[in-house]
Amino acid sequence: MTRRYGEPVRKDQRYRARPGVYAVLVRGGDVLLTHQMDPDPEFQLPGGGIDPGESPIRALHREVWEETGWHIGAVRRLGMYRRFTYMPEYDLWAEKLCHIYLARPARALGPPPEPGHTALWAPLAYAAAMLTNTGDADFVRRLSVSLPGRRRP
Repeated sequence: MTRRYGEPVRKDQRYRARPGVYAVLVRGGDVLLTHQMDPDPEFQLPGGGIDPGESPIRALHREVWEETGWHIGAVRRLGMYRRFTYMPEYDLWAEKLCHIYLARPARALGPPPEPGHTALWAPLAYAAAMLTNTGDADFVRRLSVSLPGRRRP
């Protein structure tokens, strides 16, 4: 059974499946997050939707670069969750199928090329509390206590 996070499902609403990929990028004791200004300011794991015909891993590399300016390596799947939400930027009610990966931030190429995003490093022990999305926060929280040498405060 896949975990579900976020808003309750609205029985009066039709949802469109929207698969996406998101990365937990750990370096030392920090995790790379993205801050998005619109439609509402929020901290997120870098990632987003998988384009038609695009593989999940290719989408992950593209989305991380667009939102952080980093290339990644050593990609490993952690799991997935579902989230039902309205996406105002697309005027879409979506069942988001969120695939979460652990990856190594390999090289910074510059600032995020996607407008409205700012990349920042946050202490892994506090990153879960910064994330707006409860599904992302749960994955980061569980990872922060499972990595060798990492403890929550």
